[in-house]
Amino acid sequence: MPYIEAQDGTRLFYKDWGSGRPIVLIHGWPLDADMWEYQQPALTEAGFRTIAYDRRGFGRSDQPWAGYDYDTFADDLKAVLDALDLQDVALVGFSMGGGEVARYLSRHGGARVSKAVLVSAVTPMLVKNADHPEGVDESVFTGMIDGLRADRPHFLAQFAKTFFGAGVFSAPSSTELMAWTGEVAMLASPKATVDCVRAFGWTDFRGDMAAFRMPTLVIHGDDDQTVPFAVSGKVAAAAIPGAQLAVYEGAPHAVPFTHAERLTDDLLAFLRS
Repeated sequence: MPYIEAQDGTRLFYKDWGSGRPIVLIHGWPLDADMWEYQQPALTEAGFRTIAYDRRGFGRSDQPWAGYDYDTFADDLKAVLDALDLQDVALVGFSMGGGEVARYLSRHGGARVSKAVLVSAVTPMLVKNADHPEGVDESVFTGMIDGLRADRPHFLAQFAKTFFGAGVFSAPSSTELMAWTGEVAMLASPKATVDCVRAFGWTDFRGDMAAFRMPTLVIHGDDDQTVPFAVSGKVAAAAIPGAQLAVYEGAPHAVPFTHAERLTDDLLAFLRS
């Protein structure tokens, strides 16, 4: 399998398909690069070169004990871009992957990047604190950590219902698809799974938002119960000069699955513009 070596020797698995202008797809928690099940083939067929990699600790990448913080994640993204010598790149970050986009742009000066897309992203900040009173109570994240430590398979199965917006009278995705994402999530190390909750829950990206100096598209569902639109997508779009905002009415967090065709169409329209 193809791997890229990060600064600390961690091997990152990646899929590199097609030719043309490169798009780097950065997955969300607790999944891996396979979450781009619908977008990567479609974008490749549309004439782009698509690269999707597994975050350290997830999927087929190495599972080191440490390094689950956004500075390291940004450096890992840099390792991918440098190793493949990608230029004129469009970065697409889903959920916690949006944090990688933001931190890479600020930490590495936006090198090699010409467009950015934030999909259901955790930027600019999630947790509630004294100077961010509108955020999510930290008990939500500590509860996630406790649930993962007690029974990770059970917690992930319950989390999938919120992730997909599934309820008693609604099922935006099949039970088989939801079960598959749980299997993908269980490939990750338990340490990485827990540490990444701390990373995306508490990291403050507000200072990184000024680094979005390229055309940027923000996509978010307004019924996202995992990363609430009011404290993330709405605020991120307002903080980035000239950003385009696409609000998916009634959509949950998992728009790459529940709104797969619409997301692909919006990505293509933006990338070709």
